[in-house]
Amino acid sequence: MSPSPSQSFTVTFLPAGRAVQVDPAELPFGRDGKPGSILDIALGHAVDIDHACGGVCACSTCHVIVREGLEACSVADESEEDMLDNAPGLTPESRLACQTVPDGSRDIVVEIPNWNRNYAKESN
Repeated sequence: MSPSPSQSFTVTFLPAGRAVQVDPAELPFGRDGKPGSILDIALGHAVDIDHACGGVCACSTCHVIVREGLEACSVADESEEDMLDNAPGLTPESRLACQTVPDGSRDIVVEIPNWNRNYAKESN
């Protein structure tokens, strides 16, 4: 398990270039993905990432590419790696947003691939 961040950091989501400041005292933001995960941070800041399984590492729809700061993120476990095998456009920096938890030691840049952007808005 990754340590909780002790200082604020920034996550920039590409291609929109939307930067969000993450205050560790506010984590977690919701219930989807691991607490403090890229998915949790994204959804907590109204950045949509598709996540068909609800963020429990049972699909690969939240596949993202960590362009900067991968070393400041939790290490992928075997179940995440197995799910990533099903993801289109896999790269060495590919991760599941629901499983990847930044440690706050540096800012990170995350690309949301075109096929994983959720353009549909659901009304509650």
